Parts: sequence; structure tokens; C-alpha cells
Amino acid sequence: MRLSFLEPLYAESGPFASVYLDTSRDVEQPDRAVALRWRRLRADLTRQGADRALLGVLEAAVGADAEVPGVHGQAIFAANGSLVMDGELPRPPAHDSARYSTLPDAMPLVTQHLPEIPYLAVVVHYRGLPTAETHGWVWVEAESGTWPASAVTPGERLHLKVAVATWHHSAVRLGPRLEAWARRTHADAVVVGGDEWAGNVLVRRLPHALREKVVRVGGPTPTDTGRALLEPQLGSVFRGRMAEHDLDLVNIFIGRRALGGPTTEGLEATVAALQRGQVAALLLNHPPASSLRLWTGPRPTQLALAEEELVSFGVRAPHEEPADEALVRALVGTAAELVVVPEEELGLDEGVGALLRYADHGTPA
Repeated sequence: MRLSFLEPLYAESGPFASVYLDTSRDVEQPDRAVALRWRRLRADLTRQGADRALLGVLEAAVGADAEVPGVHGQAIFAANGSLVMDGELPRPPAHDSARYSTLPDAMPLVTQHLPEIPYLAVVVHYRGLPTAETHGWVWVEAESGTWPASAVTPGERLHLKVAVATWHHSAVRLGPRLEAWARRTHADAVVVGGDEWAGNVLVRRLPHALREKVVRVGGPTPTDTGRALLEPQLGSVFRGRMAEHDLDLVNIFIGRRALGGPTTEGLEATVAALQRGQVAALLLNHPPASSLRLWTGPRPTQLALAEEELVSFGVRAPHEEPADEALVRALVGTAAELVVVPEEELGLDEGVGALLRYADHGTPA
């Protein structure tokens, strides 16, 4: 998983206010419910030392996703009296939270983006009989996205209306267009729903490489909900699955480890590699426990298991921070990727490892 979407967050200096709250619209008086949730979080931030100006910035952003229907959440980050990042969450947070700290609390946002699978969704509807003589229409809706974040932030959408009598020929012309779209968005899958006959016509006429990516789904296929196209079906298709790009990184790690190539395992060795900017991709079996702490300095590569280590590198007054906050900042600051891989797929020493950019057994300067 590439974390470049977090770069604006780390372009700012702290301290940061990080807010996660449920902003779902599936309840009675949703605006009132959101206001009550925010009131509790505002009081919590006040106790932690956030000033009135920062609270005002956050309050102006709370509920700004009111046009998103259904169940969802919001992540808001502010620093130095300014809004830094505001985004929708495809699921409400497990619990509302607000943290005022040196580093932004970004890991919950990252985990809401996992497994970050790019896809193309296609819905085909028609009215009439599947014969050339029928005077009817075929409607095609197609949308690109990255699951699960696209549930509330869907991508580009195509709308097409075709006469039933010309659907066979139109499907032939549509195939290369969809293939180019899938290639441009690096889609792992093409999820096709809607009418069986009209969908079969399209699938049989797709270019071979794209046809191999097709997953057919059933069930209701509304196209005007304001949410991702085929959202209910996407969950069943992608749940428990890893993105192909991440699987490639896992396989590279396994191959390198077997040959003694440039990899690390265990927290101490991986932190040392992050200090050197040596990590191309950090692999985790699960996000770090909330109790795990690391010592940090002002730069992304300044992190260590012990305060004395950072002091020996010339860092003045290191801060002890949650490990996940320090790790995410280090990954973003060194343009490294993150892969969360189930333990049954790849067991890692202490649940952590890394693919390295180069082999170097030296120590950080």
C-alpha cells in the first residue's frame, strides 16, 4: 500500500489534533447525533491542551461529509490553527476518538484504506427481449475505485445508453475502452453485475486479458445511491483478499528471505533499517499494539526503541510516542510502502519485517 496520500499531513509541524468520529446518516436526526459526538471529543481535546482556535477549525470541518449517505465516518487532522486533512471513512471508527499529540494519529486512517484493491465495477441493465427486433435499451454504468475507501469516495463513472438491437456491436466497441480504463487504474478485478443476458454479451466480447479479471455478482444493483457502484457485492468479492501489488511484495520478501537477500525481521532490525531510510516496504502481520512505544525526534527517520539511542545520534529531547504513529511517519517520510499480511500467509518475527532497498549492515550515522 502506497502512503503518498498522507504526504500533506506530514508537511506540517505538530502538535496535531487527530479526530475520528461516526458521521453516519442512517439514524434519526443525524446532524444532532454528530454534534453530540463532537461535543464529547471537543471536551476531550480541551483536557489534552488543544487551544480554542484549533478547536474552531475542527468544529468547522465536523459533519462536512453530510452529503455522503448511509453508514460512514470522518477523519480530521489539524495543526497550528489550520485544517491539514479531512476525509471520509468507509466504516465508522470502532469508537470516536480525539488525540492531541506531537505526531498525527494516522494508523486508523491507514487501516480503513486496507486492503486498497483497485477495481472496475460494471452494471448492465436492459428492458425487453434479447432479440435484434426488440425496441428497447441497454444501460451501462461503470465506475473505477479502490476498495474499501471508494465506498464513500467513488471514482470516475461512465454512463451509456445503447439500443438493444445494437448491443452486440456496441459491446465489441466498449471492450477496448474498458480495458484501457482498467489498465490506467491498475484494476485487479472487473466486477460485473446486473442483467445476466446483457452482462454475458459484454463479458464474451471483452478483450481476453480483461475477461480473465471478471468476477460476476448477483443481487440488487442500484446505480444512484451516492455510494460506490456495486458496493454490497464488492465487500463479498474483496473481503479477506490482498491487493495484487501487495501480494507481489510478499512473494518478493519470501524469495529474498529464502536466499538471504536484503530483508529484515523483528522490531529492532526493522527500526534500524528505517533509521537508514533503507526500507522499501514494511510488512506487518497486524498494526502494532497500542501499548508499544517508540522514541522519536523531529525527522521521520529519527525513531528508536530506547531514548539513549536517539540521544547518541544527537537528537535533543526525544519524545516517546505510540509505535504506529512513529512508523507511519517514517514510511511516508522515506516513501516506503506498507503491507499488512495475514500471519497464515506469512509469519514474521515479532509480526514485523521489511523489504530493503539495499543490503547494508552498517549503523545509522
